Amino acid sequence: MAKLQVGIIGCGGIANGKHLPALKRIKEVELIAFCDIIPEKAEKAAKKYGVEDAKVFEDYKELLKLNLDVVHVLTPNSSHSPITVDALEAGKHVMCEKPMAINSAEAKKMVDAAKRTGKKLTIGYQNRFRPDSLYLKKICEDGELGEVYYARALAIRRRAVPTWGVFLDEEKQGGGPLIDIGTHALDLTLWLMDNYEPEMVVGTKYRELAGNKDSANAWGPWDPEKFTVEDAAFGFIRMKNGATINLEASWALNTLFVHEAKTMLSGTKGGADMIGEDPNNLRINGEKNSRMYTWTPEMKVGGAAFFEGENDIGPADLEARAWYDHILKGTELTTKPEQAYVVTQLLEAIYESAKTGKPVYF
Repeated sequence: MAKLQVGIIGCGGIANGKHLPALKRIKEVELIAFCDIIPEKAEKAAKKYGVEDAKVFEDYKELLKLNLDVVHVLTPNSSHSPITVDALEAGKHVMCEKPMAINSAEAKKMVDAAKRTGKKLTIGYQNRFRPDSLYLKKICEDGELGEVYYARALAIRRRAVPTWGVFLDEEKQGGGPLIDIGTHALDLTLWLMDNYEPEMVVGTKYRELAGNKDSANAWGPWDPEKFTVEDAAFGFIRMKNGATINLEASWALNTLFVHEAKTMLSGTKGGADMIGEDPNNLRINGEKNSRMYTWTPEMKVGGAAFFEGENDIGPADLEARAWYDHILKGTELTTKPEQAYVVTQLLEAIYESAKTGKPVYF
């Protein structure tokens, strides 16, 4: 069977840490082209993950001239939309990393281009493919929680500000922790609720710690002069059916309540959260026979002495597999561009409300 010809645009951390290792394990894929504005990065990725005669480019438009089936767009946020639209127009299917775009107008261009060209588009929200997420999705689909009317979308770090690349650059990223990790928590929450109809948003954002020098940080002190985005942001979202979502995102916040890409759901029949003890962090709660209960599904494999299981298939692998099954077999697309578009609309609304001090209505 002929293999899909795949090109990579952007060969930085997310490419090497997530996409390339997963793609290397998919037998129906050949990585034949790599592009980065720093040619050495593309050359290194091509040598490690590409076919023997893999091509290397500095200009993504040259890569798009090749006879490729699929392109992965793994660049800074500001370039997601233009590169994705160009790739779709060039006849390629596209996997674009999160967030979809830096604003809703740019995201809509991507959705429209996919519809216009008939090409497939998805966004990289791999947290949907975690074991706890997949299990909770089934719980929600089976109606065990009833109608979820309150949720918390959590992306809270105490001191973990990314100091490399363009993470601190508002122009290239479109924002800080809200658009970087808050997008994961919000996507996960909306997907589990299966609710994509917002009515109103109120948001706040802060830069209370960004100006500090020599701060404790997971990746070493940040440079206050380069820290041009928020260090924390919070949003209150009301959906059209009356449901409420609180979104909390921070890179630097004086708190011990640290939970990233997690959610808490409260429904008419029961509730669930992802803030229990790892690795069995998922907890389901409710009441039965006039008594309250809390139970935790066992997420670990193994169960025998000296054996904890041999499952090295992680969320990135499952995401990649689902994406290529969609292309090759026509299976349902897990992360639809229309869903990611709503996520982008909500993030933009939180930033807008934080700027104006007023609610944003849809």
